[in-house]
Amino acid sequence: MVQRLLPRLMAALLAGLCVAPAAQAGLFDDEEARARINALRNETGSRLDKLEASARAQLELANQIEQLKAEIARLRGENEVLSNDLVNANKRQKDFYVDLDNRLRKVEAPAAAATEVQPQAAPAAATDPAAESRDYEAALTQLRGGKYKEAAGSFIAFTKAYPGSSFLPSAHFWAASALYQQKDNVGAAEHYSKVASQWPEDSRAPDALLGLASTQQARNDNVGATRSLEKLISRYPSSSAAQIARQRLKK
Repeated sequence: MVQRLLPRLMAALLAGLCVAPAAQAGLFDDEEARARINALRNETGSRLDKLEASARAQLELANQIEQLKAEIARLRGENEVLSNDLVNANKRQKDFYVDLDNRLRKVEAPAAAATEVQPQAAPAAATDPAAESRDYEAALTQLRGGKYKEAAGSFIAFTKAYPGSSFLPSAHFWAASALYQQKDNVGAAEHYSKVASQWPEDSRAPDALLGLASTQQARNDNVGATRSLEKLISRYPSSSAAQIARQRLKK
């Protein structure tokens, strides 16, 4: 009986030896697969992190671009407003000088006639009325032509050459205006002040005070400018210069 069982035992043992390596091989295959899966997960996670970081960076860049576009639009709008303000300011200034020139012509025409009939006492030597008028008109022509430097020099020379002229207040006023156009606010203020103080009854006195306030504002002397504007309104309340002064004081 032993002899009959022995072959069966040997067959079972051989079968067991064959199955064990196969099971062990299957175990190794599962561990390698899990390792590869974990590696793939890690690689996928890393890629997702990079994609998310890139997306966040692109979103931030897009937001910055939108902010820059909005800032550019705002600056363009401010530039348009400033350009319009500059155009309007230049137009107002031009209209102011044209209107003032027309009014001065109306006032100076009778004064010139009176000078020819009853000239003021000459200081030391008699002056030539024709030369006086010619020099004054020449300076005015320079001013109207925008030659402010030449005009300022001509008007100042006129005040020295003809100290008794009836055009003297006008010459000082236009000298101040020409200097103001050159941004010589100190020199302009000197001539504007002279007109306002020495010829307070002259038709140019209100505008001289207004011009004086402009030179003070240009030098950031707001206190002095306010004082000049208030003096203008007090002395010449119904003048057109006083109307402008009231508008300035409201700002």
